Amino acid sequence: MAKKALPPKLIIQTGRWVWTTLWQTMMSQMAPRSTSGAYQRPTSQFRDRISAQPDARFPPAPDRYSLIVGMGCPWAHRTLIVRVLKGLQDAISIVIVQPSPENGGWIFLEPFAGCQSLAQLYQIAQPDYPGRSTVPVLWDGKTNTIVNNESSEIIEILNSEFNSLATNPEIDLYPEDQRSAIDTWNNKIYNTVNNGVYRCGFAQTQTAYQEAVTELFRTLDEIDASLATQPYLCGDRLTLADVRLFTTLIRFDIAYHGLFKCSYRRIQDYPHLRGYVQDLYQLPGIADTCDFETIRRDYYGNLFPLNPGGLIPISPDLHWLHQPSQRNFSPNRPNQ
Repeated sequence: MAKKALPPKLIIQTGRWVWTTLWQTMMSQMAPRSTSGAYQRPTSQFRDRISAQPDARFPPAPDRYSLIVGMGCPWAHRTLIVRVLKGLQDAISIVIVQPSPENGGWIFLEPFAGCQSLAQLYQIAQPDYPGRSTVPVLWDGKTNTIVNNESSEIIEILNSEFNSLATNPEIDLYPEDQRSAIDTWNNKIYNTVNNGVYRCGFAQTQTAYQEAVTELFRTLDEIDASLATQPYLCGDRLTLADVRLFTTLIRFDIAYHGLFKCSYRRIQDYPHLRGYVQDLYQLPGIADTCDFETIRRDYYGNLFPLNPGGLIPISPDLHWLHQPSQRNFSPNRPNQ
């Protein structure tokens, strides 16, 4: 006698319940949430600075410090851009890690400081370290410890504390007379754009998603309007605010628009943001820091709860990044 199949309704209900339960469990580990279901990014723990002051624990020095980065990570990408703009390639080395879902974190392409994973390196810096092992990391090879793992502070350090070793020490991406405007943009952009795309993608309720996506595109509209009359966020000079914005915008059409449900509009659909991204991408050295294949692979291939099938979409057409922008101002070099 043939066995009766389960009713389709029961199969669907059971499958939905199982998947939703597993999804919520995985998301709670990957993306901590508030009671309303909104994503809450944990704070960085290592916050020391480089200083040329006498008796400083971490003085600027050649061949002493390394930047540990993941090429798909927008926070790490900030540090790569400032390193290039300042001309610090010979002074500060790069160590690359890649995400490993099987290991639950970042692993080194080649063993570094006796470690196979970034989590092991964090344990060297602080035994029994309980937090997340994130990139970027500014690593001190002399004392075998982490100087700083907060990207917004690392880029300020690279901008100001290694001028004696920089090829372009005259470039100041955080000038004193513009800091108020830079900080204002940074605060707005971090909350609604940099972290805003993650608040969209990692939202665990419809209300949390709706709030995040509304704030995201409201800010993008505001930025687009501002860029109609000036080349950069704060006027005629490239600043850290532009660096911080760019690393999100360059990933937007590739990853956030689809995977993170930031689907209202693409960056290339904005009349002024499009040209702004083109101009920044075409600055000397910036394109070399943009690894589009890794970006697609890291987002679509490793964020399993958001893409359980693991299918990696083909790349959108990126030829527009290499075309001249249609803006009235196309600066070729920072601070000139």
